[in-house]
Amino acid sequence: MSKLFHKKRLKIKNIVHLFIGLIMLGCQFGFSQKTEPKDITAMITKFKNDIRGPYKDIRWFCTDGSIRAPKDPCPDNIGPGVQHARYKDEVVALGKSNHIFLGQILAYTDKEPFWDATNDHARLKQYQLEKYLKSVDDGWINQKGQFYRGSVQAEDEEAWGIDFYKWLLGKDEIVRNEYFLIRQSLKDVPHSGDDNVAQTMRSQSKIISDLYLPFMDLRVKIHSQPEEGDIQKVIQFKQKHSAKLSSEVSTKLDELVKVMKEFHKPIDISSLTKKASLTKGTPLGKAIESFASNTDVRNNPELLLEQSSQLLFDIREGLLEEKRPMARLQLLDVSLKLEEIVFKTSADYQPQNLKELLHKICYLGMAVTGAGYIEQWEWEQLSGDLTRYEADQLSLAQLTEVLNRARSAVEWSAAMVKANYDTTVKEFVEFEPLAAGFVDDKIRGSVALHLGQSVGELGNLIAEESQLANKVMDVGNQSTIRGLNPGYAFGELVVIGGSSDDIEVSSDKIYVFQRPPSDLKPVAGIATVAEGNMVSHVQLLARNLAIPNAALSDQNLQDLKKYDGQRVFYAVSNKGNVIMKPESQMTAEEIALFSKKERKEERIEVPIQQIRLDETNVLNLRNVDADDSGKLCGPKAANLGQLKKMFPEKVVEGLVIPFGIFRVHMNQKMPDQDVSYWDFLTNMFKEADKMTTSGISEKEVENYQLRQLETLRAAIKKMPLQDDFVNQLEKGFKDVLGAELGAVPVFLRSDTNMEDLKDFTGAGLNLTIFNAAEKEKILEGIKEVWASPYTERSFKWRQKYLLNPENVFPSILVIPSVDVDYSGVLITKGIGAGTEEDLTVAFSRGAGGAVDGQAAESYLIKESGGYVLFAPAREKRYNTLPKTGGTGKAIATFQDRILSEANINAIRDLATTIRERVPKETHSDYTGAYDVELGFQDNKLWLFQIRPFVENKKALGSTYLESITPRIDLSKQISLDKKI
Repeated sequence: MSKLFHKKRLKIKNIVHLFIGLIMLGCQFGFSQKTEPKDITAMITKFKNDIRGPYKDIRWFCTDGSIRAPKDPCPDNIGPGVQHARYKDEVVALGKSNHIFLGQILAYTDKEPFWDATNDHARLKQYQLEKYLKSVDDGWINQKGQFYRGSVQAEDEEAWGIDFYKWLLGKDEIVRNEYFLIRQSLKDVPHSGDDNVAQTMRSQSKIISDLYLPFMDLRVKIHSQPEEGDIQKVIQFKQKHSAKLSSEVSTKLDELVKVMKEFHKPIDISSLTKKASLTKGTPLGKAIESFASNTDVRNNPELLLEQSSQLLFDIREGLLEEKRPMARLQLLDVSLKLEEIVFKTSADYQPQNLKELLHKICYLGMAVTGAGYIEQWEWEQLSGDLTRYEADQLSLAQLTEVLNRARSAVEWSAAMVKANYDTTVKEFVEFEPLAAGFVDDKIRGSVALHLGQSVGELGNLIAEESQLANKVMDVGNQSTIRGLNPGYAFGELVVIGGSSDDIEVSSDKIYVFQRPPSDLKPVAGIATVAEGNMVSHVQLLARNLAIPNAALSDQNLQDLKKYDGQRVFYAVSNKGNVIMKPESQMTAEEIALFSKKERKEERIEVPIQQIRLDETNVLNLRNVDADDSGKLCGPKAANLGQLKKMFPEKVVEGLVIPFGIFRVHMNQKMPDQDVSYWDFLTNMFKEADKMTTSGISEKEVENYQLRQLETLRAAIKKMPLQDDFVNQLEKGFKDVLGAELGAVPVFLRSDTNMEDLKDFTGAGLNLTIFNAAEKEKILEGIKEVWASPYTERSFKWRQKYLLNPENVFPSILVIPSVDVDYSGVLITKGIGAGTEEDLTVAFSRGAGGAVDGQAAESYLIKESGGYVLFAPAREKRYNTLPKTGGTGKAIATFQDRILSEANINAIRDLATTIRERVPKETHSDYTGAYDVELGFQDNKLWLFQIRPFVENKKALGSTYLESITPRIDLSKQISLDKKI
């Protein structure tokens, strides 16, 4: 009996252990699965109606690590403790599964996880975003929980904040690299008892306008141009609408007036010395003391703005010289107060003439630099033009250049905010739409707001002098709109304020994007807030195909939203002025531009007369040159082979899989079909022609083709590769690349005969496999590249612009990966300026830079020497190429430029050589510019591609576009004493 009992007991014990193990495994599996946005939304709704919000209970947390009940405080013999709430279990689980942290209590958080450097500081940014949400949504997840006493202790949070900044500001590298984020965090992380009154004012005005729509105009004024006179306007609004106001709105208006009075009360600049008590006797301490004791500035808005901007700039410049963390914290707090002074004073400083306006713009530019919205090296690129206000007069050309540089400061400032916070905002928007307003709130609360307004005034003045005015519906501040690519379009206007990733575009519509998708399908016209860079694949396609393209401000986009869905005419001239008008206002000349006949004439034919499909051997890149383009392979491989001959040390070894190998594989029988892959493709085009002839609509024919291509694409991806081809590939890897197939990571670049034609670039339409290492991934990747010309996007571009889109043949360029430090594109002409002798370059950190629309570091490199920075890089994440294959992601900071002076000189030398040698050595009569992809690794230049830079000459020479381009006398002299 005893043995039997023990056996049963052991069996039960094992079952219990197995059951517990399964439960634990299930818990682990549950935590590893990300919570869906809809479930987080439901969680938030539940928290809003819970008197404890996201918290479970309140406990004492003692110094020895013990946790005690609320009425059982930590005894003296184990040291003091802190009291605060604990998170609900689902809040903890959400942090583990999604890295989303709700209701963060700082005293409950370790410093390093909160800084969260490996996740681009996501926890800190979420803390800031949640503070914003609480301000615009009555406590957000703490709507009822904000009355849960003891859940968060203000004094403990503030003490934690001071301790956090002591830890953080002691690290020179972090202070240097993350100046903007640290300074922004000081507005939200409690550490000194200060409140962000400006954000409270904006939040309250938003809440009132949401509750009572007639308040919207005043809300816009408070958000865009806050002035002390707004207080009286709010009081008068309440009096005028008193009969219609609910008690809630009436109370909130009173609260808003109180906050506005707090915001607009004069800052006691003498108190700044007390704020920086630790810096007494240091150079910055003396500068602060001098400013604080200067009675002359107090009633002189011009002088106050100038000196506070200068001190704001000086604090940033000298911060690292001060080594004490608490002294650094004091200096940053003074910096925040100075930004507040500049923000308030800007409205009071009203320039009377052009000289004063330029003076104001210059010092606001210094202020945005001091506040971290642009980097110090970026300011050095701008300051030469923005300090021209000392002259007596400037030419219209010089003033236009000042405008362009000042406009850059505004755009770069907004891009800094977006680059730092966009990822966090996008993640939150999926479950909380209100998060979408956070970035705009950050920008509106910064000195960049007033810089933008002053630059707008300058733009209006220059537009008046040059008669180069935009005419875009009735939107305000049109000087912030600038054409990027000439062309004209007619169609429905679609304004997309949020993410464009999942938008299904149509080729007959005009789109206004925050940022265009990198895989954009054909559209009639585009305008973007974040233009990315002028040499991305999207921009090159637009330029090539005469798709009108313009950049505009976020406010312009918001103003255009009311026209969403209307049919409009849209044109960008050769000089960059922009027209957009309703269909009802189109002239007869504009209507005539859209005849069917003209559109058909724009199509071109892919030449196939010389194509050689009999070459079925894998080729050494060294044995291919420009003469083989369109014959054995596409232009990528042919031109890179040519470059290998010309620059052997700057081009990697490589293999080429020619058209013939693809064609042989397409002759195989297609699964579940009675025909070969090739016959299936050609039969589809024949059937489409029959459908068109019989009167079936173009849309229905296209849908049929896309369904057939989807079937073909799926079949190609599963296509068996012939043994002879695989054997050749293995031999090529060993003989040419110096390693076994699967031992060296490679790029597989689609290289079709439809690219780089005389009038069609095809840039970026087909697939590139990044850094494939394993043998199976390389073999599968080859089939994916073969299938890529049959994707919807690639097919639609071909159908729209090619007469014989069925005759597409892909070859593949196989080259070993180079894990470059930065990479990008060189165009051997000045795109923005239209100068043939200059160069345009755009570079991003890591691999694959600038081609996918990244906000790249872009320059105009002048033939005469020197260069102009068009834009700095504003991408936080970039690609790395691990030796194990695939792509990694690294996080960037912006305090250093990407291209060095030596890199720019190397690019200039390369361009000279390309212009001289490529036409000669390819026996070509081509005289145009080249589009070159390149990168740097340890400052060594590597070449990856060269192609003709294709522009749409028809758009550039269009009679209509010429007619809307004003003749400008750029030599016209304008006195800076001109009244405004």
